[in-house]
Amino acid sequence: MEPEISDLTKVSSVTSRVETELVVTSSTELDDENHERFTHIVLEGYTPKDGEFVALDNSVVGAMINSTPVMALCGKVWVPGRDPQKFPICPTCKEIAASLGWSLPSN
Repeated sequence: MEPEISDLTKVSSVTSRVETELVVTSSTELDDENHERFTHIVLEGYTPKDGEFVALDNSVVGAMINSTPVMALCGKVWVPGRDPQKFPICPTCKEIAASLGWSLPSN
């Protein structure tokens, strides 16, 4: 007995096409190499309204002497060793400090 046409399934070729698009954008974000060319602001402690200075474990001088890392307001962690007066202030640190109402030296 031969199959009827309704029992047959016609298979046609299926073609699938995958396209990949490469998008190239330029970014103004700073990488670690450029971050080395800024003076960063480090919070070493604070003074509460009704109290004395409270030191944090984030001393730049101590870090320079002991070769230990510190953390800047912008989040950069590094061992300080360069003269900070030779570089401009990190724009992210500057923005954070200004938002906290701190006065900054002009450079």
